[in-house]
Amino acid sequence: MAIRNIREIGDTVLNKPCKEVKEITPRTRELINDMIETMYAANGVGLAAPQVGVLKRIVVIDCTGEDLMVMINPRIIETSGEQTGGEGCLSVPGKSGIVTRPNYVKAVAYDENMQLYEVEGTELLARAICHELDHLDGHLYVEKVEGDLMDVRDEDDDDDWDEE
Repeated sequence: MAIRNIREIGDTVLNKPCKEVKEITPRTRELINDMIETMYAANGVGLAAPQVGVLKRIVVIDCTGEDLMVMINPRIIETSGEQTGGEGCLSVPGKSGIVTRPNYVKAVAYDENMQLYEVEGTELLARAICHELDHLDGHLYVEKVEGDLMDVRDEDDDDDWDEE
């Protein structure tokens, strides 16, 4: 396994639609393992293959640190409700924005053994599924931001705010 470079906004690979995965090869398994390691190393909740430069319909998500999901060729089949909140992305470092997404999502996907499964999620999981699947179609959350992007303040930053 290896940590891969995360592509950042402005990289054209992030704006291209991904191809479906037809079979699991050793190379595909390596990609999935690398994506998992890369996501955890970057303290992310999710990561899509184009974020590491691979145009395949694969995402990994773990909202709790204990519930890793590998989603191959995922599709959202049902949504309901609405939630509006802050969102960020490993491909848009140092920024966040307010985005409205469904509060409930039902999706189908294949796991790393190409077994079809269904997943339902609310709140953060619903947001993460929508966010990561957008990547597979060449879209970044910044396209949905309400208002302006905001700088994310580093919690370890010791600088005082406007202190004179």
